[in-house]
Amino acid sequence: MIAPGFTGGTLDRADRLRHDAETLAAAQGDWRARLLKLDAFMPEVTAEGRLGWTSLADAPDDAELVLLGLDEGGRPHFAAFTPGMRPPPGRPMRLFGMIDQLAPGEAATYAAARSLLDWHGRHQFCANCGHQTAMFRAGWGRTCPNCNAEHFPRVDPVVIMIAEHDGRALLGRQPAFPPRRYSALAGFLEPGESIEEAVAREIMEEAGVRVTNIRYIASQPWPFPSSLMIACVGEAEDDAITLDTHELEDAIWVERDVVRAVLAGEDGPFLPPPPYAIAHTLLTAWAAGHGGARKVQE
Repeated sequence: MIAPGFTGGTLDRADRLRHDAETLAAAQGDWRARLLKLDAFMPEVTAEGRLGWTSLADAPDDAELVLLGLDEGGRPHFAAFTPGMRPPPGRPMRLFGMIDQLAPGEAATYAAARSLLDWHGRHQFCANCGHQTAMFRAGWGRTCPNCNAEHFPRVDPVVIMIAEHDGRALLGRQPAFPPRRYSALAGFLEPGESIEEAVAREIMEEAGVRVTNIRYIASQPWPFPSSLMIACVGEAEDDAITLDTHELEDAIWVERDVVRAVLAGEDGPFLPPPPYAIAHTLLTAWAAGHGGARKVQE
């Protein structure tokens, strides 16, 4: 099975440095240290599919440095957070074109940087008392000087799944998708809910299909702004679709051979999700017959 997009990062996240102010200061003073090149959250991508980096000397005067990690040679890598920094609205298609060009592992570094910087931009004030917070732990947290509350980046879990029935996969289409694109169904986990329960609920809510025998396939960070996509397959009791038009524009059952052909680039009844999306990984695994792995629920 192909590795999901935004995974396979090569930097050592160096948690040990986050607690040691002296060692962190030495890392920031290391002449070899690199700073991620970003333009309004857009990465610079080289012709070789690598992220662009520069010296810490190029960091803005008012920037705070977020430690992304160390490479194999121990060279520190940082991203710069500046006051008021927020990503542009929406998801520019140019960004996804750049992500599609990145070499394996590079997108994982970008994902971590984007999620962290976005989180800092949205957590400038304490949720406990409203006082302005300050960065600590090398950018992997914020602390409140007023009430001493500590705040840490959070990840929002999202289930993404296909139902299978009689050798076919259930795929859905949202109105915002490019023409002819269909993908796996997806939705956020709700409080007090397991992964398996969320899978069953979301498929029932969106397509009116009841599933059992839910199996985990793979996971993927999704930095828009900070989700964890959890890919699963469930067995449908029947193939009757009752569409929730508030969620989906259409839903179809697609035979395994057709999914294989479409993923191989052949023309078919739908366009597949892009390779960097875990929906592509999920469909690839199911088409190859790996959808029965890791059973987690009867």
